[in-house]
Amino acid sequence: MGRFASVWSALEPRQRLVAALAVVATLAVLGGLVQAARQPSMATLYSGLDSAAAGEVMAAVEAMGVKTEARGGAVLVPIGDRDRVRLALAAEGLPRNGPAGYEILEKVDGFGTTSEMFEANYWRAKEGELARTILAAPGMRSARVHIANPVGKPFQRGATPTASVTLTTNYGPLDPQIAEAIRYMVSSAVAGLAPTSVSVIDAAHGVVLRMGEAAGDPRNGRLPGGAREAQLRAEVERLLAARVGEGKAIVTVAVDAEMQSETVTERLVDPQSRVAISTDTRDVSENATGGVGGAATVASNLPQAGGGGQESTRARTEAEERVNYEVSQTTRERIKPAGAVKRLTVAVLVDGVASFAADGTRTWAPRPQAELDQLRQLVQSAVGFNGERGDVVTVEMLEFAERPGVGVTATSGVGAFFERNAMNLIQMGVLAMVALGLMLFVLRPLMRAAELQTIPGDPDTPMLEWPEGARRGVDDEDAPLDRLSLLKQTFEERRDDSATVLRSWLERDVNETADKESDAA
Repeated sequence: MGRFASVWSALEPRQRLVAALAVVATLAVLGGLVQAARQPSMATLYSGLDSAAAGEVMAAVEAMGVKTEARGGAVLVPIGDRDRVRLALAAEGLPRNGPAGYEILEKVDGFGTTSEMFEANYWRAKEGELARTILAAPGMRSARVHIANPVGKPFQRGATPTASVTLTTNYGPLDPQIAEAIRYMVSSAVAGLAPTSVSVIDAAHGVVLRMGEAAGDPRNGRLPGGAREAQLRAEVERLLAARVGEGKAIVTVAVDAEMQSETVTERLVDPQSRVAISTDTRDVSENATGGVGGAATVASNLPQAGGGGQESTRARTEAEERVNYEVSQTTRERIKPAGAVKRLTVAVLVDGVASFAADGTRTWAPRPQAELDQLRQLVQSAVGFNGERGDVVTVEMLEFAERPGVGVTATSGVGAFFERNAMNLIQMGVLAMVALGLMLFVLRPLMRAAELQTIPGDPDTPMLEWPEGARRGVDDEDAPLDRLSLLKQTFEERRDDSATVLRSWLERDVNETADKESDAA
């Protein structure tokens, strides 16, 4: 403390002010860092919530006495309370996933509620429940369902409901298979709703399934063979990997599919397979006898020889038979949907055999032709090769380019460490900068001023600090004392400080001389 007091007294007023301000600034920064360190680290409780759901969650969290923050669509809480708050909110059914569901019907009062009002609330609840079911699937960010159910009117026929589903995913475009599953789920939940009457829309990428069109319909802008190509490619690659190794075979499959659907109706009649189903028989017999006194004719006016009367006899027989036959006939209706394979093309590129010598030299050798033929037969069997429709399977062998980094195990790395401890590292860096600034701009000038000490035996005379060798020479009684050589050595080593000391000596001598002259006068 005595040394610090002597150093403080040797400073000029301006230097004292600068040192005091530096110490105050250092203490303020340290206090701010300590206060920031005392603040709890915030962690994400929920993200991707709409404004209504986020406000409801924040109100529930604040009611628990837990600090919360809102950043965009995310709600943050202290990291130590995150799990406890999540469990408490889950017990209360928060956050509500999607719009309100059947709880809407609980608020409907039977008194004063008309049938139209109840019908509207019922369909609102149905839409909310369907949206919740869709959001339960992984990767779904938001979902809205709209059901158009026409009100039944007298003498009206053919009024069927329709629906539309609008989705937003977290992973990109909506997969057609998932869209088809959502369509069937919605149609199964609404009575009288056909699957083709449901439209599925991706809010970020457009229409996925249009009303009245199937999933494989080419008008949807999706090729019917796309899913089949991916399936065949995966099967062939898995088959080849067992022989040539993982990543040693590249497979490309092209499916030429029928883009138009067709309905064919055929009626076949077999005339040889007739069968009598009914028989109608009719027999008619007629006999007639007559004399002269009969009807007046030309013959009756002619003179008759013999003068006697004559008689006539007439007989008629008629037989009729009608047989009804039924001819065998077959009616066939064939529907050819879009997606039928017209031609299949498969290209397979395999790598050769690589070997490594003891010195690390890599040697590449081609595979035998017999092995390539076996691989071609395996690929043809896997894809259902049909030469009559023009299918082509090509298996070629070329040397693959070396890919750097293959087989390297992924580690967390330095980036993950900085990401986890970013705030602590920032606080430590600020503390280090403050300590360095305090040492360079406050302590260092003070220590330089402290180098001025008094000569042994003459405490009032300032001089430079003696070197270590000079100190030992002064303190040792057996060593000869050569003050002049020691002073010369010190002046050579510290020229700037020496000039300061000499200036102080001269000023002191001038002041003493002036004081003596004033006393004498």
